[in-house]
Amino acid sequence: MADTDTRSPARSRRTRRSRPRPETLVAYYRQMLLIRRFEERAARAYTEAKIGGYCHLNLGEEPTITGLMAALEPRDYLFTNYREHGYALARGIEARRVMAELYGRSTGVSKGWGGSMHLFDTDSRLLGGYGIVGGQLPLATGAALAISYRGGDEVVMCQMGDGTTNIGAFHESLNMATLWDLPIVFVVINNGLGMGTTVDHSSAEPELYRRAAAYRMEGARVDGTDPIAVQDAAHAAVERARTEQKPFLLETTSPRLRGHSVVDPARYRTAEEKEALKAADPLARFALELEENGVLDAEAREKLDAEVKAEVDDAAAFADDSPHPDVSTLFDYTYATPVPGESRRLPADPVF
Repeated sequence: MADTDTRSPARSRRTRRSRPRPETLVAYYRQMLLIRRFEERAARAYTEAKIGGYCHLNLGEEPTITGLMAALEPRDYLFTNYREHGYALARGIEARRVMAELYGRSTGVSKGWGGSMHLFDTDSRLLGGYGIVGGQLPLATGAALAISYRGGDEVVMCQMGDGTTNIGAFHESLNMATLWDLPIVFVVINNGLGMGTTVDHSSAEPELYRRAAAYRMEGARVDGTDPIAVQDAAHAAVERARTEQKPFLLETTSPRLRGHSVVDPARYRTAEEKEALKAADPLARFALELEENGVLDAEAREKLDAEVKAEVDDAAAFADDSPHPDVSTLFDYTYATPVPGESRRLPADPVF
């Protein structure tokens, strides 16, 4: 696949296998809208102290998520970092279960014990959000090795942020993936900032997809604000991994609209930068494109917005009404199988 530099994201420069059908485009828009409204509600719930711990939102990354998940098949596996709410929704997990997990309720995806950063669902083959930067890479590479060893045709997609490309596990995982011809697609979501440090200030090679060349791996960069371009690039990478057992490094440029987490005021951005981000909102841009092409008029868009709002309101109400995990279940998932001598002592329990 040829590299695609999207620093000048002119629509006329897109290259596609074929333009999706109108119903597919509407489905993409609805998916993006659901992620947007869900994350806005999550931000509100955090200020209401209904969500604890850390909480990282996908605001601005909706097209990237939608395009990536459209390229995967149900049998494929997904590993993500801690910014994963939208991926869970796009992978087909009910908004109710995702929101309940953020609230720490027993009806959540991880039964309330994982929270915002640790969504996990074997049915949808989302094998975790990981709070440790790069913690998912060795595990995803191991999953791809297991598929290869068993002769399967599944593919692993491993998502990460731009900052992850500077840690050892990134280089070790890419090296092994090429050496062993593993069916894995590494995806770098480049939002331009590792927390508050720009990529240009932290990476000697800021075009991150080029790092694949050090391991004789193919790579590409794509405009992450365009769900169709992302879907096309991801689909090509996934099918290559599936049919040729070759890894791939895909970089998407996807500026986040807010701070690193919900408690980050993003003071490292100027007022002009914030206004520019707001003006370039990819959700609004995609809606305008659909309207201009006669795919989705204002009335239909308002109807979709109402449907999505009702779905998110329902998810929040469900989470509010769900019970907290019982303390007796605290150690139920420490080990996959029983371990002799395992300690199940609570902080207030006597040592002996």
